[in-house]
Amino acid sequence: MSESGPQSSDPGPQTSTQGETTDALEPRTEDSVVYEPAPEEIEAARIAAIAANDREVAEQLRRMSRRGFLTLGVGAAAAVGAWKWLGSRGREGDLPWPLRRMLHFNEAVALSYFSTARLNPTFPASMITRPARINGGDGLDEHADLAGWRLDFAGNALTLDDVKSFPKRSMITEFRCIEGWSTIVQWTGARLSDVIAKFPPPPSARYLSMSTPGGGYYVSIDMPSAMHQQTLLAYEMNGAPLTWQHGAPLRLAIPVKYGVKNIKRIGQIAYASVRPPDFWGERGYDDYAGH
Repeated sequence: MSESGPQSSDPGPQTSTQGETTDALEPRTEDSVVYEPAPEEIEAARIAAIAANDREVAEQLRRMSRRGFLTLGVGAAAAVGAWKWLGSRGREGDLPWPLRRMLHFNEAVALSYFSTARLNPTFPASMITRPARINGGDGLDEHADLAGWRLDFAGNALTLDDVKSFPKRSMITEFRCIEGWSTIVQWTGARLSDVIAKFPPPPSARYLSMSTPGGGYYVSIDMPSAMHQQTLLAYEMNGAPLTWQHGAPLRLAIPVKYGVKNIKRIGQIAYASVRPPDFWGERGYDDYAGH
C-alpha cells in the first residue's frame, strides 16, 4: 500500500486556455493589492479617444460634403435650366404657358369636387366688420349717372328695379382678398341663378363674362360658381344701399371666390362657351380664383 504525501488545497498558478483582454486603465490587482491608473495615464487615454473620434467625424464630413456639393450642383443646374426653359416659353395671360396650364389643371381639379350644395360659413350680425373696408377702384366712377344705369344681361336691358323684383336674399359671409385679409359682410340682393333661370344660357355656355360700364374692369366666372346659391347680384351692403366705392348700384357677391372676382358696378353680363378675358387673369393671376 503506497503512501502519499499531504494533499494541498492550493491549486497553484492556473493558466487560462482562453486569451483575456483587459482595459489598460482598469485597476490592476496583484496579491490583493489594487493599482489605480495614474492621472497622466487617464488624461493620455482621454486625449487619444478624442483624437480618434475627431478623425472619424472629419472623415464623415468630408464624404458628406463631397456628396452634398455634387447634389447641390446638380440641383442648381437643373433649377437654372428649368427657369431658362420656362422663360423661353410663349406667354398666356402674362405667364409662361406651362404655368398657366398648371393653373387651369388646378381649376379642373377644383371643379371636379365643387358642389353648389356646399355653403360658405355664415356669421351673426354682431361679427360684421364696421366700417366696411374699401379696396380696389378699377372701373368705378364717382360721378356716374346711377339713375340712367342699366344692366345688359345677355342682351336684355334691366333696371335696378328689375333686379329687385327677384326674390330678395340676404347673407352674412366672409369676404376674402387674395392679398391675405378678410372682412365679414352682409350682402343683400338677387340670386344670380334666379336671373339666369329667367334668361337661360345656350347649351354651350361654360362661363359668364362680366364687365363694368365702359369695360374698365372685367371678370370671367365659371358656370358652376355662378349657379351657387350664395352667389348674389347685390344692391345692399351691411343693411344699406351700395356706395359708389363699393360698386353702386349693383355688384357681384360670390363667397366661393376671392375678392378679385367680386366685380363692382356691373354693366354687362354675357354667356360664353370659351374662357372670356379676365382683368387679373391677364396680369398673371389665377383665372379661377376660388377657395
